[in-house]
Amino acid sequence: MATNTREIPAVPEQVWSVLADPEKYSDWVVGAKEVRKWEGNWPAKGSRFHHTVGVWPLRIRDATTVLESERPQRLVLEAKIRPVGFARIAFELSPSERGTRVSMTEEPSAPRVARAARRLFDPAIFARNSEALRRLENLVCEAAG
Repeated sequence: MATNTREIPAVPEQVWSVLADPEKYSDWVVGAKEVRKWEGNWPAKGSRFHHTVGVWPLRIRDATTVLESERPQRLVLEAKIRPVGFARIAFELSPSERGTRVSMTEEPSAPRVARAARRLFDPAIFARNSEALRRLENLVCEAAG
């Protein structure tokens, strides 16, 4: 399990507004190339978006589904990661002196995969998610003006 945190100089509702926009995911999620469409009232529980990840010729079409949604403090997603399986990504937003403390925790959904892959993949996931939170902060700050 890889957990990253970042202080973003904006109130939780401003951070949530970026998380609640499925079209923005390809702007801040590292590796995401495009969001093709979404179903349901994103980010309501059960809603999902379809996205493309990777670079040519290894582009994969996958989907991400909302497992939990509590505006503006918690969003839990399940991302399909072919051919490996699924990952569970939880965002926790809490007010802080600087604005909002965002915690992002990612782990494989299958316990056996999680145990086997943890030492191998956690450092790479941590680095990728650190960059993702930096990009998220930039989008939030741009939107806040």
